[in-house]
Amino acid sequence: MSRALPKYNKRRVTFIGGAAAVALSGTVIAGFALAGEGSKSNGTSARTLAGPGTITCPDVRSKLPAVPASAKAEVDRNLTLLNTQLQEANKRLVDTVGQGGPNFVQNAILGPLKDKRVATVNRIATAIGRTAAKPQGLDSLAACTLNGAGTNAGGGAAAKPPTGGNAGNAGNAGNAGNGGNAGNGGNTAAGTITCPDVRSKLPAVPASAKAEVDRNLTLLNTQIQEANKRLVDTVGQGGPNFVQNAILGPLKDKRVATVNRIATAIGRTAAKPQGLDSLAACTLTK
Repeated sequence: MSRALPKYNKRRVTFIGGAAAVALSGTVIAGFALAGEGSKSNGTSARTLAGPGTITCPDVRSKLPAVPASAKAEVDRNLTLLNTQLQEANKRLVDTVGQGGPNFVQNAILGPLKDKRVATVNRIATAIGRTAAKPQGLDSLAACTLNGAGTNAGGGAAAKPPTGGNAGNAGNAGNAGNGGNAGNGGNTAAGTITCPDVRSKLPAVPASAKAEVDRNLTLLNTQIQEANKRLVDTVGQGGPNFVQNAILGPLKDKRVATVNRIATAIGRTAAKPQGLDSLAACTLTK
């Protein structure tokens, strides 16, 4: 016949079981805590929950003078475009977390956004200037900044933002995994960037516009030289779209702004040439 378990043994069994349950619960809780904190290796955080930050830009509408009725539709259209450009840049910021090197955000997002905004505010100024005093200095509102950038999920420490205006390098730093990404079709060979000739497509340039036109034609050449130098300097960097996003895209935006200035200069005293924007896109030849 089995004997009844003494009461003190029951209490001991209960205590031991409870201790085991506490120990097990503690392990589970610790496991959840570790999962949320992210591991660290060699002093580099592998946490993947940090956000990419947010891009903010100076407000253009509040800096405009009275807009003539004849220019209102064009000005409103370009103000809307400024908002669209900002939204697209913030979306790209989210979509590309972990990509590129320490200058990815500046080169592939903030730089191209500034060039687009320069072209857009120039169109606003030109529209107003047709029937009223043309506003000056709107270009100073083109540069945007990256705020509240967290550590990148790319496996490297976040880059230290530059001092001064654009803290654009702080967000998508790291991602050593994409550096030298020859296998994925990055910038595997330098090649040469070529662009359509603008000078040969211009009408007769009024004497009053010649200096400004020549200055911007020289700038177009400088832009190509800088892009080709960057092409050489970044061989082996980036992912499959690096050259397009970080070199050809920004170059096109710069050329759009430059040819628009050429057209505006001619248009002050002669018929404004149309369609120069079609000469902005350049190609990579390997």
